[in-house]
Amino acid sequence: MIRSEEVIGAVLAAYEREPRVNLHKFPIDLRFEDGVLTLSGEVDGIAAKKLALELAAAPRPVTGVVDRLRVVPAERMEDGAIRDHVCDALLSEPVFEEFSIQAVVKQDLEPVRSLLSRYEVQVEVNEGVVILNGVVESVSHKRMAGVLAWWVPGSRDVVNGLELAHPEDNDEEVVDSLRLVLEKDPMVNASQLRLSCRNMVVTLDGAVSTESAKSAAEADAWYLFGVNGVVNRIMLLG
Repeated sequence: MIRSEEVIGAVLAAYEREPRVNLHKFPIDLRFEDGVLTLSGEVDGIAAKKLALELAAAPRPVTGVVDRLRVVPAERMEDGAIRDHVCDALLSEPVFEEFSIQAVVKQDLEPVRSLLSRYEVQVEVNEGVVILNGVVESVSHKRMAGVLAWWVPGSRDVVNGLELAHPEDNDEEVVDSLRLVLEKDPMVNASQLRLSCRNMVVTLDGAVSTESAKSAAEADAWYLFGVNGVVNRIMLLG
């Protein structure tokens, strides 16, 4: 039988080989029991979080991963303020103009915008973790809602539980969703970028003028629900 120390050691070794998972600055606590590996701690970005989860699932004895990782927020905010920001972002986004929006406050639903619509987004925040529930029209709507939640500076994680009225999804849907997100991101000039996706792995090409724009574009791709990997080939303009 493989001991838990061996599994944890293998995962930690994989983390050491991945430069975006900085264990020295952001240590991750690992616990392995009955085939399930539990990850706890803070990481410095969405890429580090998703890569840490992917690498944790790789060893053969691991049959499940419990995600308790949180992203260090750009700004520390109270749960109520985060919830208000997410609701405001949904209200301001044209693709949700025919959606009802509700806030979950102390387990009670409070209407933010009530419409006679089959589509609804419920927003709850618990210790910086944004929880989205309800029903949306398509996977593109689900992805956009998730990105808007991630963009709130105080968000530490996003649990996207939105159900789909039309669940069709493919690589082209990912590209379309990402293009829409990049066009809305003030940090990025979407016209400078070329996007592609294969088997839910996004590739970014093009050239931008700043490192922050390059990082923002990659983060936006990682934020998308269902994306399993991001290859960032964006170059910096000299």
